[in-house]
Amino acid sequence: METIIEASELPLNADGSIYHLHLQPDQIAPNIILVGDPGRVPVVSKFFDRIDYKVQNRELLTHTGILNGTPVSVLSTGMGTDNIDIVINELDALVNIDLHKRVRKESPKKLNLIRLGTSGSFQEELKVNTFCAAEYGLGLDGLLNYYQIDETLYEKDMMEALDKHLHLPSAFARPYILKASDELLHKVAFDMQHGITATAPGFFAPQGRVVRLPLKFPGLNSLLESFDYQGHKVTNMEMETSALYGLGRGLGHRCLTVCVLVANRLTKEFSEDYKPHIERLIQTVLERLCTGEALPE
Repeated sequence: METIIEASELPLNADGSIYHLHLQPDQIAPNIILVGDPGRVPVVSKFFDRIDYKVQNRELLTHTGILNGTPVSVLSTGMGTDNIDIVINELDALVNIDLHKRVRKESPKKLNLIRLGTSGSFQEELKVNTFCAAEYGLGLDGLLNYYQIDETLYEKDMMEALDKHLHLPSAFARPYILKASDELLHKVAFDMQHGITATAPGFFAPQGRVVRLPLKFPGLNSLLESFDYQGHKVTNMEMETSALYGLGRGLGHRCLTVCVLVANRLTKEFSEDYKPHIERLIQTVLERLCTGEALPE
């Protein structure tokens, strides 16, 4: 017997669209670019050959169209893993739940989800305006502790090594490490800097910034910078990747984050003008994602 997903578990709007994104299933493509800022959505979609849908609710703006004959969407998530939790679950529901019958579809579809953003570098040799792909996402945020997500043996071993290296106070959420999609790494980011991208649950103290309040664990950034597991180092820190990788893994989607490193936290350097580099990253990712052999759904 099919299990009905109740309205309290997956709310919909009066027009049948998914609750937060306000999207219908035919309004998203299997290839989706994720950005934090809704103002960056038109910066991405201006490269589309055409735009078929524009849908917005709060900070969640979606443009869907065609590039090089390939359906593609760009969607703004807002900042933080809590927003990613909403966005990824609702995108998955749009393709893998029959919203009319409120039951799971028998043959799940895969989405290609690529987050494009900005980030700060944790390694002195990584210069500002470098393109950095998150081969692994390191979650310091705690979101995935609420989900049952399988980890590989290598991920578990890496996490065990990180636990011993950090010795986080018990008040902190349990960290986790998850790998990006190998297929997207090879298709989109084969010539970019690869590394471990740490995901923090905030912008100030969680990323080691002090304005008025003191840090509870002031040595965290230094410990992250010095971590090295079989050549894998923490290259940068932002606020979304770990949730993207974990939820994507659990729901069966391909996920990747690529950032422009706009600052170096060690040398204190900040990019004088990172916007042209963001546009170059957007063009690079779109061209690689929307040309050549398509990844199977």
